[in-house]
Amino acid sequence: MSAGRATVGAVHALALLAALAGIAATLWHGLAEPGTALAFGALIALGELARWGAGPGEREPAPLAAAGSLAYALLGENAGHSSAHGAPQTLAVAVAGALAGIVPHVARGHGPGADQLARRVLTVGFAALCFQPLFNAGTLTARLGHGPSYALFLLLLLLLTALCDAVLAALLHRARTGHPYGPLLREQLRALPGIGSAVCATGTVMALGVAVAGLWALPVFAVPLLLTQVSYRRYAAVRTVNRQTIASLARATEIAGCTPPGHARRVADLSRAVGRELGLSGAELTVLEYAALMHDIGQLSLVDPVECGATALLPAPEQRRIALLGGAVVRQTGVAAAVAVVVERQADPYRDQPLTARIVRTVNAYDDLAATTPGGGLGALERLRLGTARDYHPDVVESLARVLARGGATRGVAPVPPG
Repeated sequence: MSAGRATVGAVHALALLAALAGIAATLWHGLAEPGTALAFGALIALGELARWGAGPGEREPAPLAAAGSLAYALLGENAGHSSAHGAPQTLAVAVAGALAGIVPHVARGHGPGADQLARRVLTVGFAALCFQPLFNAGTLTARLGHGPSYALFLLLLLLLTALCDAVLAALLHRARTGHPYGPLLREQLRALPGIGSAVCATGTVMALGVAVAGLWALPVFAVPLLLTQVSYRRYAAVRTVNRQTIASLARATEIAGCTPPGHARRVADLSRAVGRELGLSGAELTVLEYAALMHDIGQLSLVDPVECGATALLPAPEQRRIALLGGAVVRQTGVAAAVAVVVERQADPYRDQPLTARIVRTVNAYDDLAATTPGGGLGALERLRLGTARDYHPDVVESLARVLARGGATRGVAPVPPG
């Protein structure tokens, strides 16, 4: 992980140097158009004040601040008059507004992470460096004018900026977790059509609106994104409640003594890591996590409990019976039908299973076998490899081995040496 820490440190250092350079250049040359700078700085600060805590799948916890920063980076005119703030001042205003807005969050101990701030500085700096020199030199207006071609150029530039942010996000996640870069980048790219597209669209419209109508356009175009942010926050709250409800249902098997303590959570965390290794999307990872949490809930319907809750040691017909009972229980809870399908099919032959069911079956078997097989995790992996002819998909088993070799992804699961 020393290489990962070095990568994170390098990204943070680059962002810090860019921010300090922007602030120093602005102080040296003076603040151009102070009213415009103050308006955008206030907008960015407001966006940071309205931020929410970043959770799974939430790429941008402060969308209004991000949109305001990008709009200032792409601002060429204000009510028909050319602006001359340049790339360094863009960074200075974006950093100053962000710092002003996060002070209350830091005081409550809920400030943004350094990775989020570094990504913001570098992506805004990228957009400003690509746009401001070209506009100030007159190249853009001379070649594109002020019509549709100019708006299309802004959209293409924001697309490149979004790609830059996705690359940085995946790189930092890779450095901190050791997960493969490819699946992480695909997950970031799949998330772009969500709040990322709203941020880019709003940033473009703000820049174009201020160019025509002046600073009065800022509040007009900020309101829709604020309303979108409120909707996202409510959705995130509902999703959090659902996750907590499912986790509570999963613990029912432990409270009843059907499974060992922590078994469901270990299987869920490790399944999610294996799913990310195999390139599952964010929505698929959520279904996988929920199904892994509830994979043993069918044991509550048994008259005689399974010894140690180890369903992987049972005959195949008994495993399928418990899986079907579990699927029936899950369907009664109101959880998404996709989760019930994974629970029902976790005991089928792997050639007939969807990938999510293959993962749950393999990871559950690993956790069961690691507690009962001589050699612990290594012995369990060997037994899984011996079962790849029918029970466990070879790709899933090898992905599990790679995750474990990197240190695992669960509480209480020891790393397994490679090979």
